[in-house]
Amino acid sequence: QVQLVESGGGLVQAGGSLRLSCAASERGFSIGAVGWHRQAPGKQREWIAGGTSAGSTNYADSVKGRFTISRDNAKNTVFLQMNSLKPEDTAVYYCNAYIHPKAYWGQGTQVTVSS
Repeated sequence: QVQLVESGGGLVQAGGSLRLSCAASERGFSIGAVGWHRQAPGKQREWIAGGTSAGSTNYADSVKGRFTISRDNAKNTVFLQMNSLKPEDTAVYYCNAYIHPKAYWGQGTQVTVSS
């Protein structure tokens, strides 16, 4: 059964950058629309960015101008480039993507931003 596999989280200082990856675990499965979400300690999971297979994107105000979605269709991978990170960006980050005929969640990856 196909899964979404996330990677790229870690510890970074404020102002730094990280790039998260979200890949289909099996060849031959194409990722369609994708959403990135995050959950900080003690808070609800929130949507922060979304992208369609056609390449359009939209972002929550909290990350607009700092985070960017991109994709490598040949590798069935989507990315979340995170720049100018702030301590309040600390959270577990999840991708959620449509792989026909259903949507899947990644396992989550921890991002910690130190001040």
